[in-house]
Amino acid sequence: MLSSSLKETIKAAMKEAMRAKEKERLQTIRSIQAEIKRVEVDERIEVEDDRLLAILDKMCKQRRDSISQYEEAGREDLAAIERSEMTVIQEFLPAALSEAELDQIIAQAITDSGAEGARDMGKVMGLVKPQVQGRADMGAVSQRVKALLG
Repeated sequence: MLSSSLKETIKAAMKEAMRAKEKERLQTIRSIQAEIKRVEVDERIEVEDDRLLAILDKMCKQRRDSISQYEEAGREDLAAIERSEMTVIQEFLPAALSEAELDQIIAQAITDSGAEGARDMGKVMGLVKPQVQGRADMGAVSQRVKALLG
C-alpha cells in the first residue's frame, strides 16, 4: 500500500458523500478526518496507513463502548447512530480476520516469542498486534492470548 493511500480513499469517499448528499455518512467521514488532523497536529507527524488503521480501530472501539452504554441506558436511538457511524468507519478498515486466521497468527506468535505462560503475554501481543490491527477487536485478541497462555 502506498503511504497516504488510505487517506486518499477517505478523502475521495468524503467528496462522494458530498455529491450524493449523504449527510450522516459525510459527518462520520469528517470526524475521521478531524481525528487524523488532530493526531498529525498533536504529534507533528504525517499519518501513515498503519497509524491510520490504529486510529480507525480506536474509533470503532469507542463506538462499541458507546453502543453498550446506550443500550444499558435504554437509549436505542443513540445506539443506532453509533452503529451507523461504526459501519462507515469499518468501510476503511481491512476485512476482519476469521477465527481460524486469528488463532493461526496467535499460535505463530506464541511459537516465535517462546512464550511459556501468562507472564509472556506482552511478548506475544507485541508480535500479534501489528498483524491484526484494524482487523480484529484487540480486547478479544488479548483474551484469546491470555486463555492460550493461561
